[in-house]
Amino acid sequence: MSAAAAAVADAHRREWARVLAATVRVTRDLDLAEECVQEAYARALTVWQEGVPANTGAWLTTTARNRALDELRRTATLRGKLPLLVEPEGDPVCGGASPFPDDRLRLVFTCCHPALAPEAQVALTLRLLCGLTTAEVARAFLLPEATMAARITRAKKKIAAARIPYAVPPAAELPDRVDAVLTVVHLLFTTGHTAASGPALRRPDLVERALDLARMVRLLLPGDADVAGLLALILLTDARRETRVGADGRLLLLEEQDRSRWDAAAIAEGVALVREALRRRPPGRFALQAAIAAVHAGAPRWEDTDWREVVALYDLLRDRWPSPVVALNRAVAVGLAEGPAAGLAELDRLAAEPQLARYGYLAAARADFLRRLGHADEARLAYEEALLLTENAVERRFLLERLAALA
Repeated sequence: MSAAAAAVADAHRREWARVLAATVRVTRDLDLAEECVQEAYARALTVWQEGVPANTGAWLTTTARNRALDELRRTATLRGKLPLLVEPEGDPVCGGASPFPDDRLRLVFTCCHPALAPEAQVALTLRLLCGLTTAEVARAFLLPEATMAARITRAKKKIAAARIPYAVPPAAELPDRVDAVLTVVHLLFTTGHTAASGPALRRPDLVERALDLARMVRLLLPGDADVAGLLALILLTDARRETRVGADGRLLLLEEQDRSRWDAAAIAEGVALVREALRRRPPGRFALQAAIAAVHAGAPRWEDTDWREVVALYDLLRDRWPSPVVALNRAVAVGLAEGPAAGLAELDRLAAEPQLARYGYLAAARADFLRRLGHADEARLAYEEALLLTENAVERRFLLERLAALA
């Protein structure tokens, strides 16, 4: 790969959201903004052959915005859009100079407008803010790509038809919008924490983006327990980032990780936020997930993990936020608390869940419990099923090693 191509790839990972958000501010048209940003990246492949600019993000933003303005002038729509381009200098929440100049937060709130269905809000944000392909977004939702493409297209048309504003909403509207925003940021984090496909286990750019957005929302709503819970969950989960893959590139499970290398500062901040989030009764779903992460962070060794506490927290989470993935995680915790036979029984109850039919972790979890029980033939079939549903290279290598060990 040439230096220019490598720089463009790096800029796509790090700068896509900022460039697109800044361009949307000019166009107020999501499709046009995406087109202009894509053209800016394509042009960079050629222009940067002569030298990569010092500030790649600024170059891409300027190029995309200039292309957008040219298009608006060419189609004679600039005059009609000018009223939408005028924004007050102050922020509607604070009344003075805005402490949130980052266009990414405006883009998140635009995508999470209550006029859109919750599923569309999350899908559109992942597509626009993260630069994920439609196929990647579909995998995150466990849906066919065609279904997700139609959902994203409908959401864009709804934004245009309803003239949804590109802004952080007034303070009075924030409580009704924050759950959708937190859901988006959480899914953004999980998509980066374990990449759906590719050679690396983790996508640091998406994790950093999620952490930035969580901190921005925390500044907006410093007393919100759900915001505190989500920030805690991200910090506590990402604190293990350096120990999830060995020096040889092999996936390391929690029981194999060197806990002395976990990020102690992130854990301390996360635990303090968990305590704050759990003061609300009943606790929210992010607070409960963060509490589970805190149990792992507080155990000095794998053997010291209080799995019964983890199961109890998953019981509360299942009641608060029933979902097939929560049920799957709870089943795994049951197997670690009560033995592989109990865990396998819980997993088998989920076999008919349609949303998990395309989810490789169900097959992988079954394979692990079957392996522990000595059912080699059944475990082999389950590992093979998991391989068919797994596209991340690090996870595939782990599954192949487990499969080979059965032989």
